[in-house]
Amino acid sequence: MKLAILGSGLMGAKLGAIWAQCGHDVCFAYARSDSNLERLARDAGARWGSVADALNGADAALLAVHWSRVEDVLDQAGDLDGLPVLNCSLPLNDANSQLVIGTTDSGAETLARLRPKARWVSCFNTNPSESFHPAFALKGTGEPPQTFTYGDDQQAKEIAGELIRDIGFEPLETGGLGNARFIEPFAMATVELAYVQPGGAALTYRFEKLRG
Repeated sequence: MKLAILGSGLMGAKLGAIWAQCGHDVCFAYARSDSNLERLARDAGARWGSVADALNGADAALLAVHWSRVEDVLDQAGDLDGLPVLNCSLPLNDANSQLVIGTTDSGAETLARLRPKARWVSCFNTNPSESFHPAFALKGTGEPPQTFTYGDDQQAKEIAGELIRDIGFEPLETGGLGNARFIEPFAMATVELAYVQPGGAALTYRFEKLRG
């Protein structure tokens, strides 16, 4: 597939690099500097460019930016009409210490309202980025770790499922975007556990260590 990676932080960089290794045509976009994008693309054997460049002809996109930058990247992205967009951005404050949306709403639902023409699928937000490369290295050797997958468009979820399996994970279908109200707080708890516990960065949502 032709994939647009909107965000060059840990999540976008690692997922994009693995997808490029799987043979997808990956284009990195949206970073603090062009040099960061160029380095990412060079190391991954991928392309880099503006948000518009990355989305031109894309089959799917990954939104992997901090919540404080969501509106800016969406402004550059346009209406995303009909495009499957995988979202792993949680609605966190600047300190990444708490959710800024919850109980009666969610980040996933907010994104769907901001760009209603996109086909949103949320995934990977219960998995620390450090688990991606170990999962990919162990792909096909045993029971894969799982990631919650939720969205309202079945075809988009099928596309997301293909990309999730490429990483070495198995999608765990958890319904529509409305379920994000329950999953996003759980994702926050998982992130805290992953970075507090010894060896926690290798944890998946099941709290299982990936085994080498």
